[in-house]
Amino acid sequence: MTVEIRLATVSDSGELSILNQEFNGGTRRPTLKISESLIKNNELVAVAIKNNELVGFACAQISTSFCYEDLFGEITEMYVKEVARHKRIATSLLEFLENKLHAHGVKEIKILTGAKNVGAIRTYTKSNYITQDEVVLFKAID
Repeated sequence: MTVEIRLATVSDSGELSILNQEFNGGTRRPTLKISESLIKNNELVAVAIKNNELVGFACAQISTSFCYEDLFGEITEMYVKEVARHKRIATSLLEFLENKLHAHGVKEIKILTGAKNVGAIRTYTKSNYITQDEVVLFKAID
């Protein structure tokens, strides 16, 4: 059976809520909030469908800055269900979003992933992403 990759729609919100909880843990995001986000945000959300079931998703953002001439993109999230892994689904989601970002004028894409996420790093390097020597800093603000 083939896998369909397409942009998410509001009708995917319920399944996206389930997948997101598998991915991020914690409390499940309300379907209504996901629907609102899909409608209002400029985020690109791609989904992978196999046998009429969502088996993965990936998200991308397009950013601008007065400091730079060109738009830049970022793949911000990527998740494929355990049972659907090792079938090129993550690579297909990545290629789909790369094409969408390119169509919007993006010339460079960055991805942030955990240093110990060997599977993700392997997927990204096979897709010609290169590791850069940068440090990520984080601060929670109330």
